[in-house]
Amino acid sequence: MKSKNILITGGSGYVGTSLCIKLLKNNKVNIVNYDISLFGDEHLPKHERYKYIKNDLRNIHEFKKAINLNNIDTVLHLACISNDPTFELKSDISKIINYDCFEDLVKISKENNVKKFIYASTCSVYGVSSSPDVTEEHPLVPMTDYNKYKALCEPILKKYLDDSFHGLIIRPATVCGFSEKMRFDLTVNILTNFAFNKGFIKVFGGEQRRPNIHIDDMCKLYIQLFSTNFKNINGEIFNVGQENLKIIEIAKKIKKIMKDDFNKEIDLKIEHSDDKRSYQINSDKIQKVLNFKFSKKVEDAVRDLLKNFQNGNLKNTFDPKWQNIQVLKNNLSLLNYSK
Repeated sequence: MKSKNILITGGSGYVGTSLCIKLLKNNKVNIVNYDISLFGDEHLPKHERYKYIKNDLRNIHEFKKAINLNNIDTVLHLACISNDPTFELKSDISKIINYDCFEDLVKISKENNVKKFIYASTCSVYGVSSSPDVTEEHPLVPMTDYNKYKALCEPILKKYLDDSFHGLIIRPATVCGFSEKMRFDLTVNILTNFAFNKGFIKVFGGEQRRPNIHIDDMCKLYIQLFSTNFKNINGEIFNVGQENLKIIEIAKKIKKIMKDDFNKEIDLKIEHSDDKRSYQINSDKIQKVLNFKFSKKVEDAVRDLLKNFQNGNLKNTFDPKWQNIQVLKNNLSLLNYSK
């Protein structure tokens, strides 16, 4: 692996934690996790090649110091106030974290010898689309401020790219499956939690289509990108999602697994939803251009979660600590920051 020193913003989160743990299995990589850790840090790994810098993205001076002191050559920018309800909780501060400070992070990275910058955008920038084939060229119609500011960061990164500073934009689908830092405010994870621990599944709407990706595939992609030469793909955008499913289809898959694996009948309870976001993405480009191969499906994520429920690895899963918005509601002071 050529990239020896990697800085991950948001390395304490759902994807970031799992990624860091997987990366540490490669003894050529040194990891810096730069994260304020709004949702806790007791789950983080301890390793001689893992450095945890507990600091705020808005503190650009400390970010610059982290880049220089650790001779960082690759930045993966995962950190943000994620998903629509959490963003809206304190939308003014969320905008600063997700958008206003983004250009400084890119500029500092470029000016301080970082060679590669990977930005994790989101597939929700597409908003609502009836197209069965939403490629990377599809118009962006973000429906919320979270989607809008995610989209607005993309051209900022492109503006700074050149022959010595390379970058990629990744638009991930909704991630699912087990992580050492779990979230139960993501579709597959929520529905599986209800099925196993409540004996029923509550479906809001159900006809909305969403793309999904197993967390192991998400991490596998980032690990592949760390060793990929960006010269011929500099500035490219890639969708990354394995299965496009209606929410009701996800619920029915979980219901079948509960019946097949546990001989347990699960009721489906359909409720009204005002969430109109519905889209299905085409991820052919990343498979053709980067030869990336998806290896896991929604069913694998469901079974991973069920195994961890069963063995007691996941307890009290309806506690607010498992949901980003509830944690921030109870700790709004965590979003306060002064230079």
